[in-house]
Amino acid sequence: MSNLSTTSDEILASARNLIICGGYNGFSYADISEVVGIRKASIHHHFPSKIDLVRELVKRYREDGQASIAALEQSVPDALDILRVYANHWAKCIEDASRPYCVCAMLASELPSLPPEVAKEVTAFFRFISSWLTRVMERGSRQGALNLSSDPHVEAEAFLATVYGAMLSARAYGKPEVFGTILAPALDRLTPIASH
Repeated sequence: MSNLSTTSDEILASARNLIICGGYNGFSYADISEVVGIRKASIHHHFPSKIDLVRELVKRYREDGQASIAALEQSVPDALDILRVYANHWAKCIEDASRPYCVCAMLASELPSLPPEVAKEVTAFFRFISSWLTRVMERGSRQGALNLSSDPHVEAEAFLATVYGAMLSARAYGKPEVFGTILAPALDRLTPIASH
């Protein structure tokens, strides 16, 4: 059983890397076969279609994100610190190229051409992040830890757009430090004046 899950995990990891490099339509089972070192038939055994594969990839990506955020919420009580940790996570990923780009961001850029089953999972990922950030903004505003100039949901969407826009800019310019340069003013704006 562990061998099956290992192969399945290797297939998913390979698909994630291929999507980050070339998008949904930029890879095939032949590419995964070459990377993982198994026959295409073996990939079909685990994931009958590319839709099944990418849907499972995004679903697991969201579940991993939910687990990471639950752990973050447990260990970091302050809302502003939570936003900083979240931004720093992506800054480190971009800097060391371990996960320089969110697979869901890449897929979101292709949303109109994605199969509906995959598009639904990608949208669910962004709804999850947006809902979580909205709760952080609400709590931070109530506790005086965040300075909001708009509704918490609008602030959450703006912060999310800033994170993903900064990720895209860092990638476009090939300069990891661009991410932090863009995020710094967004975090400063949310910092209460007494904390500056």
